[in-house]
Amino acid sequence: MNTISPYGSWKSPITSDLIVSGTVGLGQIAIDGDDIYWVEGRPSEAGRSVLVRRTPDGKITDVTPPPFNVRTRVHEYGGASFAVASSTIYFSHFADGRIYCQTLDSQPETLTPAANCCYADMIVDPKGNRLICVREDRSGDGEAVNTIVSINLADGANIQILTQGNNFYASPRLSPDGSQLSWICWNHPNMPWDGTELWVAEINADGSLGEKNLVAGGVDESIFQPEWSPDGVLYFVSDKSNWWNFYRTPLPRGEAKRETSLREQQEIEPLCDMAAEFGLPQWVFGMSTYAIISENQIICTYTQQGKWHLASLNLATKQLTNIETGYTDISSVKARGEIVVFLAGSPIASTAIVQLNLATTQREIMRKSSDLSIDAGYLSVPEPLDFPTENGLTAFGFFYPPKNQDFAAPAGEKPPLVVKSHGGPTAATSSSMNLRIQYWTSRGFAVLDVNYGGSTGYGREYRRRLQDSWGIVDVDDCANGAKYLAEKGLVDNARMAIAGGSAGGYTTLCALTFRDVFKAGASYYGVSDLEALATDTHKFEARYLDGLIGPYPERKDLYVARSPIHSAERLSCPVIFFQGLEDKVVPPNQAEMMVEILKAKGLPVAYVAYEGEQHGFRRAENIKRTLDGEFYFYSRVFGFELAEAVEPVPIYNL
Repeated sequence: MNTISPYGSWKSPITSDLIVSGTVGLGQIAIDGDDIYWVEGRPSEAGRSVLVRRTPDGKITDVTPPPFNVRTRVHEYGGASFAVASSTIYFSHFADGRIYCQTLDSQPETLTPAANCCYADMIVDPKGNRLICVREDRSGDGEAVNTIVSINLADGANIQILTQGNNFYASPRLSPDGSQLSWICWNHPNMPWDGTELWVAEINADGSLGEKNLVAGGVDESIFQPEWSPDGVLYFVSDKSNWWNFYRTPLPRGEAKRETSLREQQEIEPLCDMAAEFGLPQWVFGMSTYAIISENQIICTYTQQGKWHLASLNLATKQLTNIETGYTDISSVKARGEIVVFLAGSPIASTAIVQLNLATTQREIMRKSSDLSIDAGYLSVPEPLDFPTENGLTAFGFFYPPKNQDFAAPAGEKPPLVVKSHGGPTAATSSSMNLRIQYWTSRGFAVLDVNYGGSTGYGREYRRRLQDSWGIVDVDDCANGAKYLAEKGLVDNARMAIAGGSAGGYTTLCALTFRDVFKAGASYYGVSDLEALATDTHKFEARYLDGLIGPYPERKDLYVARSPIHSAERLSCPVIFFQGLEDKVVPPNQAEMMVEILKAKGLPVAYVAYEGEQHGFRRAENIKRTLDGEFYFYSRVFGFELAEAVEPVPIYNL
């Protein structure tokens, strides 16, 4: 028989200690011969990112020794921080930004010179005995300079700029014969999901680039993940049809001029016209939703209504065939021959690296992000939710009801609700098992994870709902989602909270300031002053707000009107703030200013700051402190007893 206990007071086996001790982050995947490599982010090692190798016999070993941290700061968010060829590894070390070279039987050695530069998206050019990658040069005054460079492997100090002049570059890719290089680029104020260009150039005998040809893209078309097929055809994903779909193009060669390539854009061929997304917002380098198996086949993943599917695309017939996996979240697709490797998760399975043999259809889980075994009786399975929002539109999310097989609530009690507002804001949440959400639901909270207007996965039109409307559309969708659940009798409208990180923290603070729906909130490194963000952030997002709010300083009025810090007198409920003190994306003063205002107003407020943390928390002890701290805060605000003691956080004015 279940124990009767109020929501929030249920004892759960999903503890913060369990989560941080048994969980790693799984990242970039690469295949080299028969070996498979990936990056693991380890909270137990102070958040260090470690390169790991798996051999065909199933043996898994660390490649990079302590203290090396395989991570790059290009665009601050990084990604694609290593490359491997013939068992030689090249990686970016987070501490100094330099590229290191390592073989399997040697220690890492520096390749690039000491300089205020960092590197990402590396590929090996065996013909030229060099690396080709994106470099971000921070050595000068003003904004960092991004270029695509080649680095001589015999002399890492011999660095040659291959192309320059645009604000941003990504995805340098060599044709199979090594004769051509493709890449994408874009300029302020665009973000890569707004508009990018795909270029190709012949490689000259001295390694420089010849005539550069524009293939596709523009200021209103986002190009994602260009890849060459074995027969020298360039494939890519474009959202020109509203959806990120597949295209290919015959490329101009030899002496063709840019004008010719522009005319030949008419020959760009769509491959799979669907109301589905085969692309992602390029927040980090190296994102991959497909891999080319042969000149006749692509293995890909796509999303519809928040669920990801694995599929095979026949390049001759253009027929798409789904491959049943049981997973609902699939990414980072890589392949060699008949072997496909990808990241995957589901509502009841934590993210794992999965290997699929196309010939035998056999699947093997190579590494799980968590080896924890949790009884299904404690796991809340998300329910896809669509709900009405402003202007007769519909928004989306995932609803997690409380779930704990040992407990039931007193008759008539409704559960408290936490609304999760994802970061980005151009991003999306997923239905893959998230133990940090299960932490809440197994204690008696309901959770609504919202894909508000502006989220990806629902087409360009849905993504552009935030155009000029950040702080309005996202806030309305989160508030309307909560009200919808309350009206359905699924949650207690007197105990509804909202929480989010980064851009989600801004949505959280806006919802608490400009709407009267939520009774408490938690901001994780959230934005409170849009003007400060516009004038004090890193290059990648320096003009992001032009599209979300308006140009600055021309529309300073909007920046002031939509900044919670300028309307803090309207905020009348408790808030807890969590902040990394080395955060360059959203500096600590964004939280600290709000804390001081709320303290002066006499509102319950808490501030938890972490030395050594940047934008997002990677250390086990800080992840634990944050989970328990937010839960403790709500217990005091909503007045329920904790089943087990957690470390208190100091709360002012309570």
